[in-house]
Amino acid sequence: MPGSELTQLLLLAHAGSTWGMVGLIWFVQIVHYPLMGDVHAEAFPAYERRHQQLTTLVVAPLMLIEAASALTIVFLPSPSTPLRWFGLFLLAAVWASTFFIQVPLHTALSQGFETVVWRRLVVTNWVRTVVWSVRGMLALALLRP
Repeated sequence: MPGSELTQLLLLAHAGSTWGMVGLIWFVQIVHYPLMGDVHAEAFPAYERRHQQLTTLVVAPLMLIEAASALTIVFLPSPSTPLRWFGLFLLAAVWASTFFIQVPLHTALSQGFETVVWRRLVVTNWVRTVVWSVRGMLALALLRP
């Protein structure tokens, strides 16, 4: 496969995985996280643990494809290299928010529902929602010829 076709495939994988996460994060932010407050307290720890397991099955492949493709494309020769580095910086921000903010909040919620923790999860997740949305726009910009 010639280099330009491989590069285009890589950029498509990057855009596809990024937009998969954009759609997912908006669903989580608008539908899923708010509905967590309606789960009965006694059922919540089991619900939260199952939520974490099932969510990982969906997000892990997308996040890994997105990260691997983002890391790879920054090293491709192109006039859009600054956009690629900015996108990688934004991805690092998403991952930092995920692992240093959202994961600990989910861990706390797996011990039992606490309104303050749940609200913090909903509010802090706006960072990921906005940043992933910006990344989606950058991923599309990188596809232009």
